[in-house]
Amino acid sequence: MTTTDQRRAAVLSKPGPTALFASRMDQRFSYCCYAPSSYSKESDRTYPLAVLVHGSLRNADILRDEFIDFAEENQCVLLAPLFPCGIEEPGDTHNYKLILYRGIRFDLLLLDMIEEISGVYRLQKDRVLMHGFSGGGQFVHRFFYLHPERLLGVSIGAPGTVTLPDENADWWVGTRRMQEIFGRPFNPQAMRQVPVQLVVGEKDTETGTVVVKPTSALWTDGINDTGNTRIERLRALEAAFVGMGIAPRFDMVPGVGHRGGLVQQPVKAFFVDVLNGTTAA
Repeated sequence: MTTTDQRRAAVLSKPGPTALFASRMDQRFSYCCYAPSSYSKESDRTYPLAVLVHGSLRNADILRDEFIDFAEENQCVLLAPLFPCGIEEPGDTHNYKLILYRGIRFDLLLLDMIEEISGVYRLQKDRVLMHGFSGGGQFVHRFFYLHPERLLGVSIGAPGTVTLPDENADWWVGTRRMQEIFGRPFNPQAMRQVPVQLVVGEKDTETGTVVVKPTSALWTDGINDTGNTRIERLRALEAAFVGMGIAPRFDMVPGVGHRGGLVQQPVKAFFVDVLNGTTAA
């Protein structure tokens, strides 16, 4: 272990929340963690890992803190990456949502963060829990296509745009050209092994921030074909998953609009079921 690694371990390998640390792979990006109060450097116990991916507001540390009760009750380490706005292009807010942006592979950044903290914490790192809401929901379901073998369970919350498992449409409307773009094949068999949750608020029906206009950086042919609201788009994703042999759990949270903090109870319940082995893929 290098001196730098030793210093990182001395700061990180303690119970409780951490500060935001720069990624070793690319210091423009960072992450924070939480280890339950039972965590001890002297023990040999290993812990499951839950990865929490922020939305467009980049509230990584707040999102982490909202899952501390889950981490303590289920003895789970938390990792919350931070992918700032304005990387490579001032004013850009989307970058990480599409996984690949101006040569930056956000999936590989996250995988390296997992490897980095596994050198500090004793983690069950090979397969992790993952949740994202809104922009985070966009990221996690696309990560699911690319790396299903790394997921113990995935919770996809209210994404504004969705990529369907459609080999007749190019990435990122569909999954065609994944191998060419990412060096990762579309692998339905591996995806069918992962428990999936789709979660959205019952009143998440705003269209203004969902329908992509031709002037948007996100515009591509077919991007609006899955519906006019986040609910409609999530239902389209559900139907596509069912069509490929996945049986997702769909949680519609009563009385809630586009508020990630208000859909977390069913997310935590889903994670508990995955950890307990009571949610079938």
